[in-house]
Amino acid sequence: MRDVLDPLLRWWEAGEPVGLATVTATWSSAPRQPGAAMAVAPDGTVAGSVSGGCVEGAVYEICREVAETGEARTVRYGVSDDDAFEVGLTCGGTIELLIERVDRSSSWLPSLVEKVALNSPVALLTRLDGTEARHLLITPEGRTGTLGGERIDDAATDDGRGLLAAGRTGMLHYGPSGERRGEGLSVLVGSFAPPARMLVFGATDHAAATARIGSFLGYHVTVCDARPVFATKRRFPSADEVVVDWPHRYLAAEASAGRIDERTVLCVLTHDPKFDVPVLEVALRLPVAYVGAMGSRRTHDDRLKRLEETGLTGDEVARLASPVGLDLGARTPEETAVSIAAEIVALRWGGSGARLTTTAGRIHGLSPENP
Repeated sequence: MRDVLDPLLRWWEAGEPVGLATVTATWSSAPRQPGAAMAVAPDGTVAGSVSGGCVEGAVYEICREVAETGEARTVRYGVSDDDAFEVGLTCGGTIELLIERVDRSSSWLPSLVEKVALNSPVALLTRLDGTEARHLLITPEGRTGTLGGERIDDAATDDGRGLLAAGRTGMLHYGPSGERRGEGLSVLVGSFAPPARMLVFGATDHAAATARIGSFLGYHVTVCDARPVFATKRRFPSADEVVVDWPHRYLAAEASAGRIDERTVLCVLTHDPKFDVPVLEVALRLPVAYVGAMGSRRTHDDRLKRLEETGLTGDEVARLASPVGLDLGARTPEETAVSIAAEIVALRWGGSGARLTTTAGRIHGLSPENP
C-alpha cells in the first residue's frame, strides 16, 4: 500500500471518497503479495496495482461502486473461476481482496502517512468481516482506532507488533470475540517498517554496482570503507549513506545501537583480509539475513582459516556466503552485483537459483504470505 498513500492523502484532504482495494491473501502463483493496493478516485484516476494487470479492470469497477455505496466487499479471483478467466487471471493463482471506501471518516490515514514519511514503524490492522472495514493503527508504543472491542484490540495489537518487528504483512485469525484459539474473524496486518538495510563494505567498483542494485531492490544502502579518498558520495551516488570508518568498528557500533536486525544484508567486497576478516568476525555473530564475501576460491580458503583462528564456531562460519553470489558466469561489476542480488533474493524466499525451465511445480515458493 505504500505507493498509494500519497495520492490517497491528497484525495482525503480534498474530501473525495476513494475506492481502495487491498490484497488480503494469495494462493499459488498470484502475482502480488498481501498488502498490495490499488485506489480509484471519483474522477477515475488509478494509483497502485493489485495483480500486475490481471484483474485490475474488474477491481476498478468494484472500487467505483464501493466508493459510492460505502459498503466494503471481499472478492476472490482464481484460475478456475469464470470471472478470473474473463478478467485475465491467467497466472494460475488465486487472489483475495478487500475493497473499502476511504473518505473523511478514515481518521487513520493522515497518521499513517505521517509515520511512514518519518520512517517510523507502524502497521495498519484491518478487520475483514462485514460490510464495514474497521481499522487499528499500531506502533511499538501505542495504538489508535479499534477493531470492534478491547479483547480483539489487545490480541491483535500484540500479534501485530510481532509482524511489524519482522517487517512482514500477514493475516491473523481469531474467534468472534477475539479469542486466539478461535476462527471466524480475520485481521490483515499491513506493516510499514523502515526499509531493510544493506551494508556494503569496500569502496570498489563492485561495491558501487551492488549499492545501485540494492537501492533498486528497496534497501537502505550504506557503503563503508576506511579510506576517505575512495569512500565518497560522488563515487556512490545511489547509496543512502557513505561512511568513512573501519568496517568492523562501524558494524559493531551499529549493532550496539540497535540499527542491525534480522532483515539486514551484509556484503563484504574489500578483497583485503585486514578489512574483511575483522568485519566478518563481527558480522557472523549477528542475527542478520545474509553475510556474503567476495573472493576467489583461494581467497575463500585463506579467509576460512583466518576466521577459524578468531574463535568463530563452525555454525557461525557456515553462515558465510563465500564466494559471494550465484553462478551466473558474471564478469563485470554490474553482472556480479546481479549475481549477489539474486542470491539474496533466493535465500529470502527459499528459491533454488536454478533456471525455471529446468524446474517443475509452482513458481512462487511457499511462505507465510503466500500459503
